[in-house]
Amino acid sequence: MRANEIPLWEKSNLTIEEAAIYSGIGQNKLRELTEDEDCKFVLWIGRKRLIKRKPFDDFILRAYSI
Repeated sequence: MRANEIPLWEKSNLTIEEAAIYSGIGQNKLRELTEDEDCKFVLWIGRKRLIKRKPFDDFILRAYSI
């Protein structure tokens, strides 16, 4: 990790790639989950999607299977 890089567990929003590393869930599955309009942990910025880390953590804790 570089000196000016923020650790993933301290970031408030993660890219799909970062969220995949953070959670162990594949990038394709994360894209599939975030396509739903009712997804509570996705933040769209134009065409780019970011994962809101805290709501994502809550989703993972409540999920039985993904």
